Amino acid sequence: MPASEPATRTLISPAQLNRPRGRAVYWTVFTVVVCVFTLVFLGPLYWMVTGGLKSTQEIIQNPPTLFPRHPEPGTYVAAWRHLDMTRLLLNSVYYAFGALLFQLVFDVAAAYALSHLRPVFGRAILGLMLATLMIPAAVLIVPQYLTVVDLPIVHIGLINTPWAIWLPTVANAFNIFLLKRFFDSIPADLLAAAAVDGATPAQALRLVVLPMSRPILGVVSIFAVVNVWKDFLWPFLVEPDPTRQPVNIGINSLALNVSQNEIIAGLTIASVPTIILFLIFQRNIMAGLTAGGLKG
Repeated sequence: MPASEPATRTLISPAQLNRPRGRAVYWTVFTVVVCVFTLVFLGPLYWMVTGGLKSTQEIIQNPPTLFPRHPEPGTYVAAWRHLDMTRLLLNSVYYAFGALLFQLVFDVAAAYALSHLRPVFGRAILGLMLATLMIPAAVLIVPQYLTVVDLPIVHIGLINTPWAIWLPTVANAFNIFLLKRFFDSIPADLLAAAAVDGATPAQALRLVVLPMSRPILGVVSIFAVVNVWKDFLWPFLVEPDPTRQPVNIGINSLALNVSQNEIIAGLTIASVPTIILFLIFQRNIMAGLTAGGLKG
């Protein structure tokens, strides 16, 4: 390779960036792309937050207003009271962290077995798990519902119980794949040393693997909580009791008796916990997703 050729190739060469025209074009394109993506991702969130500050007449008017003419912060207080947000949020926390507990137990065990215990047909099993990611979630609604209505073998109905929400979340092929990918990056010498010291595979998992897997466990935990928190269709089908419904379903059930601006305010309140969770753990998400990428 010639000495003058840069080691890293980029879309725009350093020489072009050093020219005034190239620099101007680069920053113009960069600014436009950033602004467009910001509007795409933050636009609906802004619309939801400001919608809770508008009156009902201002929300339904056409064309819509970009800013509230007369902001009404009291709408959020009224939404909290009329929609019983305390109960709905506690229900969502109950379902989300229950699903998290089951996923951490079963998905970690499955990933550890596929990664280090090497069962017969382990690769085929993993391949079949990953193949389920290609199936649209809507296709699985009917068989899942028939399963929880009459659980095979034991013939128990799980409708209107938290188990109907928890159990379908356990078999998460994506989380199992993430965990296995990370477990594969753990040096085999550490597990061999633990075995020499007399540790069983379960003890090696608890004492060696799990302490080293905090980044990926954090990622799986966040995914598990957010997936249950934002789900609408499945809890709507299996949790008909209004007093036990999570926040998304509860707001929908009470929508007929509440004004539209209060509904939007309630949806904004329901979105706050997951946004805070992401802002706090965003570094852990990136670290966990890249931690198993390289061995060494």
